[in-house]
Amino acid sequence: MHEPLLTLKNVRTSFRIEGQYHAAVDDLDLEIRKNEVFAIVGESGCGKSALALSITRLHNETYTKLEGEILFGGRNLLDLKLSELNKVRGRDISMIFQDPLTAMNPLMRVGAQIEESLSYHTKLDKAGRKERTIELLKQVGMRNPELTYSNLPHELSGGMRQRAMIALAIACKPQLVIADEPTTALDVTIQAQILDLLRDLQKEEQSSVILITHDLGVVAEMADRVAVMYAGQIVELASAEELFRVDENGKNIGAKHPYTRSLLASIPSAGDDNMERLNAIKGVVPTLKNLPRTGCRFCARIPWVPDSAHEADPQLIEIEPNHFVRCVCYKTFKFENEVGGNN
Repeated sequence: MHEPLLTLKNVRTSFRIEGQYHAAVDDLDLEIRKNEVFAIVGESGCGKSALALSITRLHNETYTKLEGEILFGGRNLLDLKLSELNKVRGRDISMIFQDPLTAMNPLMRVGAQIEESLSYHTKLDKAGRKERTIELLKQVGMRNPELTYSNLPHELSGGMRQRAMIALAIACKPQLVIADEPTTALDVTIQAQILDLLRDLQKEEQSSVILITHDLGVVAEMADRVAVMYAGQIVELASAEELFRVDENGKNIGAKHPYTRSLLASIPSAGDDNMERLNAIKGVVPTLKNLPRTGCRFCARIPWVPDSAHEADPQLIEIEPNHFVRCVCYKTFKFENEVGGNN
């Protein structure tokens, strides 16, 4: 039996728009296990980052309402006072942001920013903090950690800034690291280096990682389990091995929900000589103000599935051991109908 590190129960994150609250994360239940890489995938606007920021309560509370339970170490993080929450942030749960240039203080040197976290969460003296900071910069692959220690964030390249951000995130050896699109702004070569670094650090520190991304290739390579999000809901949850399972012809047979299959179908394949154009998912993710109130939220974008196949109130159900799907419409349509049907 896997022991949960973080448990989310009926979590709802709502943003105030024109005087009314609209849910970007809608009654979500989830468990993150110890020592696993858990990926959350989906298009932009599906609620991935909103969920990540909810875990550490980094949303602007003036315009955001958080409901439900986020249980960590036997405590509901949503009930903690800010002073108590600040002891958890950085020490037990840390975050790697998409853009380290905006996430880091532009007026503080890299070393000082890492030392600030160590000063708050550890009992190291000044000399010990500097030694630990240099050690961290070496650990994340900085070629000249002493120089990086004295640099301002804007003096570093994009890849170096992301490495510095990772060093800051792992400084206090947190149990959980949330990586929100950690390679978005980096070129392909640097992306691979950063992902290798994250994987190595996760194994070395025996920590859990929530990896938020839209890149299914990254997920297939790194994740133990995968949650597919759409319009604030999890529509499919399974092991990465099951989700990317293929038959003898290389056709995916593991993914079940039409949204997951649409995402997989949109990935270009170098070996597909018959593909004249890329498969694209019809339409766009609905805005918070225009979310469907009933039925499958993805149904408007899958014309190859008849209306009669959709449930009125789809729930996340376990169709096989540890494989959950929202909406059973996948049972009533043929997968071959997807080809060309979502362009």
